[in-house]
Amino acid sequence: MTRFRFDQFSKQYLEELLTPLGEVTIGKELLGEARQIDVWFVPNPQNVSDSELGLLGHLIQTPCLLEPYRSPPKPSEIRDCLLKLFLTHSEFQRQAKRDNTRLNEATLPRLWVLASSVSENLLRGFSTHTDEPNWGTGIYFLGNHIRAAIIAINQLPKTQETLWLRLLGKDHTQQQAIAELIALSQENPFRSRALELLASWRITIETSDLIDTEAQELIMQLSPAYIKWREETLQEGRQEGRQEGEAQLVLRQLIRRMGELSPEVRSQIQSLSLLQLESLGEALLDFSQPSDLQDWLRSQ
Repeated sequence: MTRFRFDQFSKQYLEELLTPLGEVTIGKELLGEARQIDVWFVPNPQNVSDSELGLLGHLIQTPCLLEPYRSPPKPSEIRDCLLKLFLTHSEFQRQAKRDNTRLNEATLPRLWVLASSVSENLLRGFSTHTDEPNWGTGIYFLGNHIRAAIIAINQLPKTQETLWLRLLGKDHTQQQAIAELIALSQENPFRSRALELLASWRITIETSDLIDTEAQELIMQLSPAYIKWREETLQEGRQEGRQEGEAQLVLRQLIRRMGELSPEVRSQIQSLSLLQLESLGEALLDFSQPSDLQDWLRSQ
C-alpha cells in the first residue's frame, strides 16, 4: 500500500515540477509491449535551460525516462527499466528510418532510475561507474552506450542543488529535505505545490483502511509538510477574505462618489492586491470625476 501511494505521489510530483519545462507523459505505453514508462519527459529547450530545479533540472536537459523507487530496486527491476529504455531507443531508430535521417546517438533518451537507496551488490552487478565529468556523488552510470544511470538519493550531497530529488527519498533523507523545503522563501515557484502534494500524500495514507507500522512512520515524517501547508492555506484564505472585503468596500465608495462602474472597471478593481486596494481607498477621497479613477488604475 505504501509503495502504491509513493508511486502516485512521485508521478504527480515529477509531473508538477516538469510540466512548465516541457512535455510530460505519465504511464507512457510502449509499442508492442504491455509496459509503461513511469514518467516520460521531453524538454522545451527555451524553458528547461534556466530551470530552478538544480540536479533534477540537469537530468532533464534531454528526453528521458524517470523511474522512481522508494525501496531499493532489485536487479530484475533495473533490467525492466533498461528494457523500457531499449524499446524507446528502438522507436527513435524506426522514426529515423521513416524520416530517412541518420540517428544521432547523443540525442537518444536517457534513463534515470531514482532510488531512495541502492545496494553495493546491485551496483557491482551492473558494473556502474562514477567517473562521468560534471556529476556529483550518488550518481552511478552504466556503460556509455546504454545511456542510463542509477541515482542513490540518500547519497546525494545535502545542498539546495539536490533538494527536489531528495524529496523523493526515504526516512531521514526525506525528513531533512522536507525541513529545507519549508525553510524556502514562499516566492519559490515550486515550494507551495510540493508542500501540497506531500500533505495530500499524508492525508491519503491517514484515511486508508490499513495503516501498518511503515505507514504510521511515514505519516509522522510527512506531518511537518502537512502542518505547514495547512497553516499557509488557512492564512491565504484569511488574506483572500480580507482582500475581497476591501474590494467590496472600495467599490461601494466609488459608486457613491461617481455612479455605476462598468464591468471592466469592476474587474480591474477586484484584481488589485490588498495593498493596492488600501491605497485606492485613500486616493478616491480626492477623485472628482471618472477620469481620476482611470488615471489611478493606469498608474498601477
